[in-house]
Formats: sequence, structure tokens, C-alpha cells
Amino acid sequence: MKIYFCGSIRGGRQDAELYTRLIEQLKAYGTVLTEHVGTKELTEEQQKWTEKECHDNSLQWLTSCDVVVAEVTQPSHGVGYEIGRAVAMNKKILCLFRPSSDKGISSMILGADNGSTVQVKNYREEDAAKIFKDFLS
Repeated sequence: MKIYFCGSIRGGRQDAELYTRLIEQLKAYGTVLTEHVGTKELTEEQQKWTEKECHDNSLQWLTSCDVVVAEVTQPSHGVGYEIGRAVAMNKKILCLFRPSSDKGISSMILGADNGSTVQVKNYREEDAAKIFKDFLS
């Protein structure tokens, strides 16, 4: 299974270490195409990408993936864009939100939840393994 993980990059890197831990758990289910989302620093090659290369590479991975897992606690225009594109591609999507944060979640994300192909889950990190198992198995 090819998994596209998305989380905030330019919108704020406060959760990068959490992303890394979530990505490690997701690897039990397949290949995570976007492991770089969990790194503190982009690779030298990624730092050289133009905005268009970043967009086009991300869309190529998104198109080729089987499922999308999005950590949506840290607001991000890019993550919202990726989710919207994934919905249009009829991808299976899991959005994770930590209600314990001081953040709110977009009604556009909440309203997309249909209980099957698009699911939005409030979670704590210790619940992620079960959520992933239920969604990906």
C-alpha cells in the first residue's frame, strides 16, 4: 500500500516530531511516499525545488497513492489543498485532529467526513495505532 502522509510544513513545524512518530507507525501498512513531512529539515535536493517542482512532485505522489493520512491540527493551506485534491481523486482519506490543542478544525474538513472514504478523527497520540489499524486494515 502506498500512503501519502500530509502535515504542516510552511504553516508551522511544531508537530514535525509527532509526524515522524506517526509515519513510523504507518510504515507497518506500506510505503509512506512523503516521509520528508516528518523531518525537521528538508533534504538538500528538496531545498532546491522550485514552487512548481514542489507542487508537481506532491501531486505525482498523491496521484499514485492508495490512501491519504493527514494530520490537520496545525492549520495549513497546503494540507487543505492536498485533502481537496485527494477528495477529487476519490482517495480514501483519514484526517487526524488533536482536540487538546488550542487550535480549531476547519468546517470544510469536518463537513467532508462521510464515515467511509473520508474520515475525520479526534485523537491522542496513544490512540493512533488503533485508528490506523481500523482505517488501513
